[in-house]
Amino acid sequence: MITIDGTKEENLHFKWSPDLRPIAYVRDGDEVRVIIPDSSTMQIKPGMTTEDLAKLSSSKFDAAVGPIYVEGAEPGDALAIDILDIQVGDWGWSAILSFIGLLKGRFRDLLVHWRISNGYAETMGEFLRGIRVPVRPFLGVIGVAPRDGVFGMIPPQYFGGNMDNRLHGVGARVYLPVSVRGALLSLADPHASQGDGEVTGTAIETNATVKIRVNVVKGLNIRRPFTVAPVRDEPTDVIATMGISNDLYQAARDALEDMLSILGKLYGLTPEEGYVLSSVVGNLRISEIVDEPNYVVTLTIPRNILERRKN
Repeated sequence: MITIDGTKEENLHFKWSPDLRPIAYVRDGDEVRVIIPDSSTMQIKPGMTTEDLAKLSSSKFDAAVGPIYVEGAEPGDALAIDILDIQVGDWGWSAILSFIGLLKGRFRDLLVHWRISNGYAETMGEFLRGIRVPVRPFLGVIGVAPRDGVFGMIPPQYFGGNMDNRLHGVGARVYLPVSVRGALLSLADPHASQGDGEVTGTAIETNATVKIRVNVVKGLNIRRPFTVAPVRDEPTDVIATMGISNDLYQAARDALEDMLSILGKLYGLTPEEGYVLSSVVGNLRISEIVDEPNYVVTLTIPRNILERRKN
């Protein structure tokens, strides 16, 4: 198993592009250990104050570790990433930043430090004193190269990126559309905990060491990411599709359209069957609403009700 150290600047990138040079090469089925810095890319450190936020460079936010070239991945395939383990750091941070968030401009900037231990996070100081947040880590950024063009790190895109979907924790399998040879996979933005929507624009941001497995799914030819993941608020594993758009209504429609397509490809359901099933057991959730200009709406369906319909 190879280890990739994202604390080294030469292993990071600050844009999405099909022209980035790979930092590592892996084969279909390989396991990879990746050391990932926090979303500030090591700019925020223990002991810093709210006043220090003004010194940050937003151009360094969400630097991704990668890209990783996956042998055998070709345009028209899907790349399946199994998240096998996430070990977060013992410290994290959250912030209110006046220029982002669902209520941007309403509050002054604020930096909050968290102590992470024994499966919980607690703030350091009086802010939220007595609150213990269960640690449920996941990866905010999982993406592959676009087919063309150059994109910033913050808004999610059709190739994944900064989706901030809390389903992307241990046990999840994330499918991404391959647009270029080798897929060019990158990871970033570990979270110790986050609610659906990430309404301030930050979660409990932390560093992490992540173990993944990569698999090439030949010819699946998906348009956008989808996920199979265990969640505690569902009775079983779920299949999850993600609509990504600058319009929430369109993102919800895209999530539904992708679900109909996935149910057809994996379980043989007709579009009408998928439509009714999505209406009676599917759950729509806003997974990300602060990474303007694009938002993420997720549709989940319990997988156990589909087992008899496997192709």
